[in-house]
Amino acid sequence: MQATPFTRLIACAAVLALASFGGTSTVRAQTTNQAVYGWWLTTDGKAAINIAPCGTQLCGKVEWLKEPLDPNTGKPKTDIHNPDATLRPRQVCDLTMLGNFTPNADGSWGGGWIYDPDSGNTYKSNMHVGDDGKLHVRGFIGVPLFGRSEVMTRPVAPLTPCVPS
Repeated sequence: MQATPFTRLIACAAVLALASFGGTSTVRAQTTNQAVYGWWLTTDGKAAINIAPCGTQLCGKVEWLKEPLDPNTGKPKTDIHNPDATLRPRQVCDLTMLGNFTPNADGSWGGGWIYDPDSGNTYKSNMHVGDDGKLHVRGFIGVPLFGRSEVMTRPVAPLTPCVPS
C-alpha cells in the first residue's frame, strides 16, 4: 500500500510533535535531583504531597488535606473512586499518589506513575522542578503528548500533617 500525500503529512506531523513535546529528555531542569524532595501543594490547594525517597526510587504521599473529613459522613475521606473495590476504604491521608520515579541526568524524574484519587485513574508520569521553583508533574497515557500537567508549589507556611485514624 502506498502512502498518500495526506498520510505522509499526518505521519510527519506526529513525528514532529513527539520530538518537540515527547518526554523527559526535552526537560532541562536547572536544579539538582534533591530539589524535588519535600512538601508540595497541589494546583487546587486541596492537598499537599510529601515527596521523599522510597528505596532506590521516589514516592509522594498525601500528608495534608484542606478538608480531611467527608462532608456527608464527618469521617476521614477515603479512596472512593478506586476501581479496586477492596482499596476504596483506605484513607486519602497517607495515600501514595506518586511512585517509581527515577532520576534523569538533567535533574528531572521519569518512569513514574501518578494516581488521581478524584477519578481513580493511574497514569504514567514524569516531573521536574522548573526554573520557576515549581514542581511540574505530567501524567499521561502512552506518551507525554497525551496527558495533563499539574504545577505544584511549596507551601508558604508550615502545614499540620493529617493523621490517618
